[in-house]
Amino acid sequence: MATIVRIENDCLAVDVSTLGAEAQGIATRDGAQWLWNGDAAFWTGRSPVLFPIVGRAPDDTLLIDGKPHPIAQHGFARRSDFTLAAATGTMCRHELAATDETRAAYPFDFLLAVEHRLEGPTLTVTAEVENHGKGDMPFGLGFHPAFAWPLPGADGKPHTIRLDNEGEPPRRPLRRGLLAPETEPSPFLEGRLLLDRGLFAADALIFPEGAGSGLTYAAEGGPALHFRFDNLPNLALWTKPGAPFLCIEPWHGMAAEEDGARELRDRPCTTLLASGAGARFAFTVTFPTSGETP
Repeated sequence: MATIVRIENDCLAVDVSTLGAEAQGIATRDGAQWLWNGDAAFWTGRSPVLFPIVGRAPDDTLLIDGKPHPIAQHGFARRSDFTLAAATGTMCRHELAATDETRAAYPFDFLLAVEHRLEGPTLTVTAEVENHGKGDMPFGLGFHPAFAWPLPGADGKPHTIRLDNEGEPPRRPLRRGLLAPETEPSPFLEGRLLLDRGLFAADALIFPEGAGSGLTYAAEGGPALHFRFDNLPNLALWTKPGAPFLCIEPWHGMAAEEDGARELRDRPCTTLLASGAGARFAFTVTFPTSGETP
C-alpha cells in the first residue's frame, strides 16, 4: 500500500507518494492548492515521473537489440512502488531498482532516484538514473506535473506561458500517440502563448527544441509560477477537454516517430548511459508567497 510523506517549510507543504514517487499535493501557506487533484473524471495522474520511455511506443512494444518488449505509454515508473530512501522535514528521496518484473519490459539493471526538496517558495524535483549493468543503457526521462488551470484565485483571467528565451519553437504533432514527421509553426509569438483549450484539440503541444530552460505560467493580473529546467531540452503542454489543469512537461526523450526506427536507442533525444554512469535531470518551480504582488 502506498504511503505519503509530507515535506514542508514556512512557504510550502508538499505530499509525495511512494507509488510512482509522485507528488500528490502542493499547497502554499495561505491554503491555495496548486497541483491538480487527480479527479478520475478527467485524469488520475497528478505529477508522474516518466521512465524508461517518454510517450508511446508503436503497438506499445519496444525493440531493444531487436527483441520486442511490451511497455505502456510513459513507461512503468509511474505505476511502480518506490522505496523511501531518505527524508527530512524539507526533503524526501524515493528509489526504484530493477526487478524481474521491470526487466520483462526493460532488460536493464538500473536505479532511479526521485528527490523532492523545498527551499523557501521553491520546489526542486530531481531524477537521477544509474546504470548498474554491463552494457550501455538507453532510456527516456520526463516529468509530467499538472497544475491548476485556472490558477488559484484567477478564475476568468487569461492565462499565458512565457518562455524565458522569448523563443518561437516549432511544434511536432502527435498521431495515435506517435510523433508525426511534419513540423508545424510555433504557437508562440516572441515567447508568449495565450492559452486556449482549442490548442489541445488534437492532443499535446510538443516542442522538441527551442523552448529553452525556463518559463512562467501565469494568470494576467494574477499569480505566476516560475519554472527552470536542467538537462530537459524537450517541452510538452497538455490538458484534456474540459479539464481544469495544465500539464507543463519538461522531458529528455520523446515518443517514437510515426514512421521512424522502433529501437529504443534510436528514439528522439534518448539518453545512452554507459555502464557504471549516472545522469541527472531536474526542474524547479517557484510559487507565489502570501501577499505577493502579481
